[in-house]
Amino acid sequence: MSDVYAHPTADARPNGDPLARYTTLRLGGPAGRLVTAASADEIVHKVRQAQQRDEPVLILAGGSNVVIGDQGFPGTVVLVRSRGLRVVAEDAGTVTVRVEAGEPWDDLVAATVANGWSGVECLSGIPGSAGATPIQNVGAYGQEVAETIVGVQVYDRTDGTVGRIDAADCGFAYRSSIFKYSDRWVVLSVDFRLARSPLSGPVRYAELARSLGVEVGGRVPLADARATVLRLRAGKGMVLDAADPDTWSVGSFFTNPVLDREAYELLRARAADIAEPPSWPCPGDLVKVSAAWLIDKAGFAKGHPGPEGTAISTKHTLALTNRAGGTSTAALVTLAREIRDGVHARFGVTLHPEPVLINCTI
Repeated sequence: MSDVYAHPTADARPNGDPLARYTTLRLGGPAGRLVTAASADEIVHKVRQAQQRDEPVLILAGGSNVVIGDQGFPGTVVLVRSRGLRVVAEDAGTVTVRVEAGEPWDDLVAATVANGWSGVECLSGIPGSAGATPIQNVGAYGQEVAETIVGVQVYDRTDGTVGRIDAADCGFAYRSSIFKYSDRWVVLSVDFRLARSPLSGPVRYAELARSLGVEVGGRVPLADARATVLRLRAGKGMVLDAADPDTWSVGSFFTNPVLDREAYELLRARAADIAEPPSWPCPGDLVKVSAAWLIDKAGFAKGHPGPEGTAISTKHTLALTNRAGGTSTAALVTLAREIRDGVHARFGVTLHPEPVLINCTI
């Protein structure tokens, strides 16, 4: 499942309904069958029905982290439209909130800030649904959902049961989890444990700290953190805006490469005529490097055009946009492949896509 997670719909739509209507890229061919699920029970029921028909199933909610090919999806697409959150545990210092899979993520973040619950405020403005966040281990501005998730309620397609996977068993890593490359589990709801505090968590991201006027590690009122993150994201075209083609994307198309020490030193050598590549140490003597820097220094600047009206965002090097609004997924994939191959030719580093690719590949 991803964000392979909109509107109220009839139970089923006829064949041929373009999935472009349900993705932030505004791309994607037809669904074989399109059904809507408004609760966890309905999600399970719709998936089981498709399994009984021996049809492949695609779970789609916000559509913000998925690239669907021009051929669409031949099986059943389940539109997740479950909503709501409730407190399931609390003590003097924390509150645990269970959030339905289809709850819009930024609505949840707004609610946590309004209630004085700290832990996800720096993830403001990220499009998509709450149920998709553990799949990708969504992160931004120094926070990741893995830090607050305590459990995920799932439907197991293999044994046909509903259960819970504790956070320790979710395999969380940089933009990854056990859910990302497996269709075994369908996320039904997610439990987040948040601190009762009017202040943000320690601000870890240097750009955010500068914008807030605090040192790295400082804390600020939750509302200030949220407002500043929203402003920074909007400036990069990372807050959805129907009037701004720079936001018609999946956000960051490529993940930041994580290199072993030898590969990192080779990169440094190949970049010696430019500058020191921006990097961050990771556990296990690994080094994370900036994909945006690699793309830019390989000759792909903001606004770099691709075929059929596709382009790199004019605001952020990592966002590939469908600016024309009527192009093909094949055109966007062609642009992504050009960037990936160009970065590899210049620096010897292979970029990997962050979104889930459905019936397409780079």
